[in-house]
Amino acid sequence: MGAAVVDSLEAPTRLLVARRTAPPQFAGMWEFPGGKVETDEAAEAALHRELAEELGIEVQLGPELDSGNVAGWTLNERASMRVWFAELTAGEPRPLEDHDELRWVSLVEHDEALSLPWIPADLPIVQALLDRVAAPA
Repeated sequence: MGAAVVDSLEAPTRLLVARRTAPPQFAGMWEFPGGKVETDEAAEAALHRELAEELGIEVQLGPELDSGNVAGWTLNERASMRVWFAELTAGEPRPLEDHDELRWVSLVEHDEALSLPWIPADLPIVQALLDRVAAPA
């Protein structure tokens, strides 16, 4: 699961993105922070845990970014990822694990987010996020 950490759940204008350090094929590419759900762990609880471990932050979760698939966004033939909007509530984001840089990018100026070298499976999620913010439900 992943988090679209935004500056405001009510009226998001910026998105926090993270640059991977590993594995080698993804090093230097950008992604949504998050991680794997452990056995007997709820997805939302896992996301809170992962954000604390990876970035040192606490968040309030908002709605899930709908993928049209109950399993979430397809990453590869074996994995998928669910993504929730999240707003920072405590902590200063720092790249503690798996990342070497964090950056706030504009959700208003789409070119800023789309110009980053995203992990390929995350790019459709970025586009869906930009579309969702531009035309809120």
